[in-house]
Amino acid sequence: MRILGRVLLGLGTFLLIAAVLCTVWVPDEVKKTPLDVNQRTDLEGEAAKVDLATGAFDKRPIFAISETKIDSDASDDDTAIWVNTSCAVFDVGQPRECVPGTDENLISAEIDTFATDRVTALAVESDELPEDSVPHEGLVNKFPFDSAKTTYPYFDGTVGAAVDAVYDRSETLKGVDTYVYVVTIEDAPIEIAEGVEGTYDDVKEIFVEPVTGAIVNQTDDQQRYLADGTQVLDLQLAFTDAEQEEGADTAKSKSLLIVLGTTVVPIVGFIGGPLCILAGILLLMRGRTDDTQNGARRREPVGAGV
Repeated sequence: MRILGRVLLGLGTFLLIAAVLCTVWVPDEVKKTPLDVNQRTDLEGEAAKVDLATGAFDKRPIFAISETKIDSDASDDDTAIWVNTSCAVFDVGQPRECVPGTDENLISAEIDTFATDRVTALAVESDELPEDSVPHEGLVNKFPFDSAKTTYPYFDGTVGAAVDAVYDRSETLKGVDTYVYVVTIEDAPIEIAEGVEGTYDDVKEIFVEPVTGAIVNQTDDQQRYLADGTQVLDLQLAFTDAEQEEGADTAKSKSLLIVLGTTVVPIVGFIGGPLCILAGILLLMRGRTDDTQNGARRREPVGAGV
């Protein structure tokens, strides 16, 4: 009984310490963008891009690649420095990799550097960024931990500014509960090419796992027009099915760890810890009482002649 009491005391103390740590220290560590991010995102869809020589505007299959990496040397405890390389290419059966700028199948290619707050995911200024970096504002490549059913500022690289990402609905995607945010852009003035003005329409649907803020899928329905109304680009993209599966599995495992560390362990610790300690004390006290009573019986005198 005394052994069990000591075990319960030890277990209760451990649970209380774990609960305190998970309340005070764990949230600041697990709800922060890690500095070892190095990921590739694959998308596919269709696009039509005007051929200026022939005027052809035929829709064809395309793929897109986005490679995002954190510069851990330039990042610090508060700020993540990101480098993103992306391209969109007409799919003619070639390996799905970015192609040189001279390739006739290339639709677009970009290199983007930016900084975000590791907790809020909002773009921030940083002296670690190259001098020619494009200023960013709002969310860029992920949503905040514990995303809410609200409207967030979301950076659109084509417009070069933050636009509204409006919560639209909740939807289960690949077994993961997500919040779907919608970005709508209409008749935004942009530069179609160097010195060529035009307009830009876009509708994005962004599927976010709310605990981690991870984007599990994103669809893009985009059109670009010359100033006279001539359409020069019609593009639809979404994460590949394999990309969605992988993103859902990763978000599911990370969200489970966050929930365990910030909710389950504190509840179990703060409730189970005191109960184990109380039970342990009661068992130890009962053990001592039993020892005292047994000792008293062993010392009871026996009368002569009995």
